[in-house]
Amino acid sequence: MVRGVFGLGLEWLEEWIEGESAKLSRGSSMEVALRLVIPLLLLILLVILSSGSPIQNQLTSKRLVEFYLGKIQRFNPVLKGIIEVNPDAMYQANKADSERKACSLSGLHGIPVLLKDNIGTKDKLNTTAGSLVLLGSVVPRDAGVVAKLRKAGAVVLGKASLSEWANFRSLNAPNGWSARDPCGSSSGSAISVAVNLVAVALGTETDGSILCLASNSVVGIKPTVGLTSRAKVIPILPRQDTIGPIGRTVSDAVYVLDAIAGFDYYDESTTDASKYIPRGGYNQFLKACGLKGKRLGMVRNPFFISGSGSGQVKAFEHHFQTLRQGCAVLIDHLEIANIDVILNATLTGEARTLLAEFKLSLNAYLKDLVVSPVRTLADVIFFNEKFSNLVRISAKGLFISLVFACSGRGSGAHSFYDYSTGIYGIIAGNDQGIWPRHLSGSPNHKWNWQ
Repeated sequence: MVRGVFGLGLEWLEEWIEGESAKLSRGSSMEVALRLVIPLLLLILLVILSSGSPIQNQLTSKRLVEFYLGKIQRFNPVLKGIIEVNPDAMYQANKADSERKACSLSGLHGIPVLLKDNIGTKDKLNTTAGSLVLLGSVVPRDAGVVAKLRKAGAVVLGKASLSEWANFRSLNAPNGWSARDPCGSSSGSAISVAVNLVAVALGTETDGSILCLASNSVVGIKPTVGLTSRAKVIPILPRQDTIGPIGRTVSDAVYVLDAIAGFDYYDESTTDASKYIPRGGYNQFLKACGLKGKRLGMVRNPFFISGSGSGQVKAFEHHFQTLRQGCAVLIDHLEIANIDVILNATLTGEARTLLAEFKLSLNAYLKDLVVSPVRTLADVIFFNEKFSNLVRISAKGLFISLVFACSGRGSGAHSFYDYSTGIYGIIAGNDQGIWPRHLSGSPNHKWNWQ
């Protein structure tokens, strides 16, 4: 990534210069002069770093990781974008520097990357989906995308916070548990990138968790399902789950996509999708006219049917020219048939499918863990009830999928949720509403939680 390291180097230099200037007395002529020459100095350093001069390579992975760890220590207590820092991050950075001296380089060599905490890592980090119940659980191997990141030389900086269970625990929980909603369950990944606690991060999307965040000062790429491996990523709906990069520039996000895309033995969906990856990767299109031959449809209805003078619409239209400069052909005011139905999760059947398949896919994930206090969704729900004081469960904080937790294969029982009372139930037999905890197929009770 200038590949990433390059842009990161400038970030580091700018922070250093600002830090030095802050040491000067307020209002001194030296501080004023220093602040005036910062843009010029950065430009000169840019030329020096790219020229092969003796000062080149002075920015090491170790210094880069130290820089980010310092920023995390300063700002994360307020922002809470990072749930856990990798204790081996400095070791990985030093290893990358040693390999660089031996000219053994990979695509993301020594670049720190943050992972959403539903992406499994076989190391000292936890993989919890933001849930207390999975603290201490152990995955059998790295997630497919993590294995590819390591192969590309990346440093795993830590795990990003997220809406618990990727925003699938409750009907009305805010993304990131914050009144200032960053939009989408990959909230910690986006927050951390936006304020430069890390240059790039991985997020996941089932229904908008990357695309929605990309409207808030970051670049997000949501790959087609199967382009990146879903293996050992805590699932919601496998047919929609996908993993993609979040960065501060398009180029950084594209280089990360190149690193994580491709075939994975543990995810059958990658077999066909990997055949469509262009030879040489996607970064070859980061050039003038990189969009040549591409027809892009601009769908305004029903998204921008009112408030045409709003700042959001103006920003949207401003980028039309940027796309045209990239040699794309724009089809404006594109109308999509039955768009209202497509956007309605109930009418399309998406909502029912989500509820049913979440149980099945999560149970399969939990069953495969090397160490875990829970093995089924029902186990998780009973844990939350038992330790409600710790997980802060309320009537509005119950699992959306509670209605399916103990029923057959999850899709055969009719269910209901009463929004006025907050009551969940399953219709069984003579259409009598039954609490899930009273149904057969009770969870594993061989627990020893103290």
